[in-house]
Amino acid sequence: MNGQSIQQRIWRGYAKAAAVLGSACQFSRPASGVTPTVWTDPVTHTLNNPLFCRYVSLNAEDMKYSKPNKYGKATWYALVDGCGLQPGDYFVGSEGTFFVAALQALLPILVVECNRTVTLSRVPRQTAVGAVSYSGMTQQNETPYVSGVPCSILQGTKGEKNEADLPGDVRLPWWVLLMPASVGTVLYGDLIVDDLGKRYIASSVELTDLGYRITAMQANT
Repeated sequence: MNGQSIQQRIWRGYAKAAAVLGSACQFSRPASGVTPTVWTDPVTHTLNNPLFCRYVSLNAEDMKYSKPNKYGKATWYALVDGCGLQPGDYFVGSEGTFFVAALQALLPILVVECNRTVTLSRVPRQTAVGAVSYSGMTQQNETPYVSGVPCSILQGTKGEKNEADLPGDVRLPWWVLLMPASVGTVLYGDLIVDDLGKRYIASSVELTDLGYRITAMQANT
């Protein structure tokens, strides 16, 4: 017996447990669909490129199921048959929308709960010199490179002082975003707009084997 056969046994055990403890979920791989830059159908609001349905049981990173999830935490362990899954795959069920962050050998499957759907855009850099038109970020020069991406957006630990500094001003909040690496290359300064119309500017972009962790400032325009 080797590591691969042990892994298959673990996943079969997860599948049996999920059939008893969990609920049916629809899995999708939108980044590999016909339109890889549009992940969610704008009419049906469902993820593109569906794969299959499987039972999933979630726990708050506690295989004994002895504690609930807490504020500010988007990650869960998922009991599901991991055969055929890839990091970045999504599943949707009665408990919400999640993406697979990691399928590490012989370890629990780590998933991220998604509470928002976003569009990522980039403003072309101004290369001309001299008297040129306004080159700041406007809706006219924002170029989306992927849309309909479910992700996690949770409050960060600090805020930024408003430049106007008026008596009634409050600090501009910071946010932490988690999304799969399959969205493509996210750069410092990229614009992220969620389904509520809130706009965020990527200030720090970290790419790991779990996907992107982005620190963003909420834009006040």
